[in-house]
Amino acid sequence: MWNNFKMWRDLLSGNYEGYALLKEDDPYQECYEWFWSSINMDECLGRDFLDYLQQMVEDVETGKVETYPMTLEELDDISHLLNREEEEEWE
Repeated sequence: MWNNFKMWRDLLSGNYEGYALLKEDDPYQECYEWFWSSINMDECLGRDFLDYLQQMVEDVETGKVETYPMTLEELDDISHLLNREEEEEWE
């Protein structure tokens, strides 16, 4: 499963230079094909979901969706709030 994640990460980040074996090979195409052939070997999320994730990354990178930066402290605060609310639901 790690290899699938690594190839997916490489596809999204444009880090596919090492996938071309021959001079005439297209590194992106090689990475893409290796990813989709190997994904069938592991139990992973489906292609539709991964396409959705890739579209989300593209939307963020192109500015189609607005993002808001957060510090680790802010994320911890939100996590504590959510955990507290969850605990209160069980009481």
